[in-house]
Amino acid sequence: MITQRDDVHVVPSRPGKDHVDPHLDAERLVVAGTDADLAAVVVRLLRKEKLGSVTLGYVPSGESAVAALWGLPAKPERALDVALNGDVDPVPLVRDDVGGVLMGLGVLSPVRGVGYSDADNVLRGQASRVECTPDTEGGLGLVIRIVHKRLFGTKVEESRPRAFQLGCLPTTAVLDGHKHPRPVDKWTWYRHTEDLRLVRGI
Repeated sequence: MITQRDDVHVVPSRPGKDHVDPHLDAERLVVAGTDADLAAVVVRLLRKEKLGSVTLGYVPSGESAVAALWGLPAKPERALDVALNGDVDPVPLVRDDVGGVLMGLGVLSPVRGVGYSDADNVLRGQASRVECTPDTEGGLGLVIRIVHKRLFGTKVEESRPRAFQLGCLPTTAVLDGHKHPRPVDKWTWYRHTEDLRLVRGI
């Protein structure tokens, strides 16, 4: 669902340009749905060069990595109030090299290959998974976690680059809770040059 202050539009999950683009002239949009729905709307804002002019509120339905990252209210009524009336707090926008965006959590699993955080080699060999989230602490844009499951416990290596690149044997990508339609053997996440105008509080 896409909401403006006086107008509500019900759209399909992960809406495309035909459902989103007619509403991109609004000063503020509110997306009620999943993290993947939010990502679909942000892709259209990006492609129509509207990131700098549209304020985006979010009311998550169910568990949400985006809400957890950015401290959005858990209760729907409160979340809607903040989304409609809250102040803008620009946050890093993470993109990938296949035309998508990452709003909350991206996971590549399992991984066997070579990965770089900016110029630093952070993976050479096997890992249980690679996780990516936007950086909430004002860093370069990304938080990358390389997770190694061991016989006794789990080892996690973390980096905070502007970009992460991976070349690997075919693996599965899950982006904001949505499984990529085919295995991938390379992947890149990077911070976009422009931030997302996300509503986080009043």
